[in-house]
Amino acid sequence: MLELRHLRTLIALRDAGSLVEAAERVHLTQSALSHQIKDLEERLETPLFQRKTRPVTFTRAGERLLALAEQILPQIRMAERDLARLAGHEQGRLHMAIECHSCFQWLMPTIDHFRDHWPEVEVDIPSGYSFDALPSLARESLDLVITADPQPLAGIHYEPLFRYEGLLAVGKQHALARRDWVTPEQLADETLITYPVEHTRLDVFTQFLTPAGFTPAEVRTAELTIMMMQLVASGRGVCALPNWALTEYLERGYVRALHLGEQGVWSTLFAAIREESRDEPWMEDFLRTARETSFSVLEGIKPA
Repeated sequence: MLELRHLRTLIALRDAGSLVEAAERVHLTQSALSHQIKDLEERLETPLFQRKTRPVTFTRAGERLLALAEQILPQIRMAERDLARLAGHEQGRLHMAIECHSCFQWLMPTIDHFRDHWPEVEVDIPSGYSFDALPSLARESLDLVITADPQPLAGIHYEPLFRYEGLLAVGKQHALARRDWVTPEQLADETLITYPVEHTRLDVFTQFLTPAGFTPAEVRTAELTIMMMQLVASGRGVCALPNWALTEYLERGYVRALHLGEQGVWSTLFAAIREESRDEPWMEDFLRTARETSFSVLEGIKPA
């Protein structure tokens, strides 16, 4: 009567808060997910959650199954890891580079969790690969690269982690602060604050300004997100960052965030790995842990 997919579906529904987003997380259409839940409810002869509530409100039966899922699913993951070790797949090396300056917010908890379960795998983030990460991956100097800028390289696989929206941060007294979204033309007179990387690797240029034929009046760089926020808050410029990177500053009322264009600018974050490492159990587990951790700690992201 009960299957693991049912338990995973209920966890996704609880975490996502709606059928639409839960369907994305378990890679089903909303119709297929609704049918799966309805079929389970008919077997159990009881509803599992209240319809037309957001976030989803579970019934007592639904809460009982959620408790079961929280107990069973981690044990399944642990058993899978143990079986991989028994099969001799526990050894490995995971040297990685991050082309995303604001990714440490979710990557560090992922690495901590991974180390606890795969102590035999050597994990490191060596310095010196920030600007040569993907070629270094192909040369086997690295084993994984977090990137939003996939390049066609032989033998390299790009595993999508999640989608995120780029937002424009402006000071609370800025002339644009009362708007919901901005046009490329409105940034032509602004100082744009960016991380110190090529413009061809920044979504605000490649997906927003450059296609429209506009450039900012000035570009200023800063190494750290908090430095960028200080400059924006003091009226020294504006900056475009992933939505999750702005969450704490928006909650403090430090800055205002605007959509880039009426429809917004969305991108996908990838984990680049070599093709031959895709089937390694510890690599599969790291990627799964990365997705689960990112959705538990970041706001505003969507399944890729």
